[in-house]
Amino acid sequence: MKRTNFDKYLEEQLQNPEFAARFERAGEAWNVGLQVAALRQKAGLSQKELAKLLKTSQQQISRLESASYEGHSLSMLRRVAEVLHARVRVIIEPVENHVGTHVAEASEEYGNGEPGSKES
Repeated sequence: MKRTNFDKYLEEQLQNPEFAARFERAGEAWNVGLQVAALRQKAGLSQKELAKLLKTSQQQISRLESASYEGHSLSMLRRVAEVLHARVRVIIEPVENHVGTHVAEASEEYGNGEPGSKES
């Protein structure tokens, strides 16, 4: 497939770590919104009908399904999942090839109360 000017531009922009992080977060929000919308549609519900079941507004459901919305609360996602007979799973995983996880002090810095240790 031939690369477009946009593909080239996006590849260039993704070299910027701040842009890449924002782009990834937007993708995550988009993914959550798409999942909510797909589950709602599979259940045969409109946004208004789902809102009624959740005792919230249609506008709130629209926000939850929006790609730009980043205010998804775990409690609201659980409520949506329950009504739509689904489950919520949150995965936090390390970033590949990330160097720089730091601990305030190395564990060997702490003594055990023995003579010559830092606690004595």
